[in-house]
Amino acid sequence: MTPHSLTDADASLTARLSRTLRPIPDYPKPGIVFQDITPVLRDGPLFRQVVEALAAPFRGPGVTHVVGIEARGFILGGAVAATLGAGFVPVRKPGKLPWERVTESYELEYGADALECHRDALERGSRAVIVDDVLATGGTAAAAGRLARGLGAEVIGWSFLLEIAALEGRRRLAGAPSPALLSV
Repeated sequence: MTPHSLTDADASLTARLSRTLRPIPDYPKPGIVFQDITPVLRDGPLFRQVVEALAAPFRGPGVTHVVGIEARGFILGGAVAATLGAGFVPVRKPGKLPWERVTESYELEYGADALECHRDALERGSRAVIVDDVLATGGTAAAAGRLARGLGAEVIGWSFLLEIAALEGRRRLAGAPSPALLSV
């Protein structure tokens, strides 16, 4: 499966996202330009269009679960899961889940962190798509993929609202499609 090709509707969505995302310089640390998606979320028709576009490349391959990465990936991933008729798996920062967990550590552009999910969140035979708002260095997304695969799931792809291309995060996601709606 390959990411869907750019259509006039996709080009229109890309232009609208470019105008709507809010860049915030020096957040959370100096030198980082945070891309705030809350203006996209508050625009109902745009939010719906984004969810449909994030789900579109994965409509046919039998997705059983959507993995959403804390916190904005919960918002987007839950909506994508509902659109695909799939289950939703939250992947959280350490210590936030109430039951038995598996943990995966990773590096990101401004430090180190870890992700956790319940040890029964996925199983052998699950077919998962991982959703997050931004693909930067790829550390967070790759860690979520390792968590899913470690539980026996097949990761059939990733889906992102925005990719920061200069950080080359896509390199860490080799082996499965990883479309982004907008690249900066």
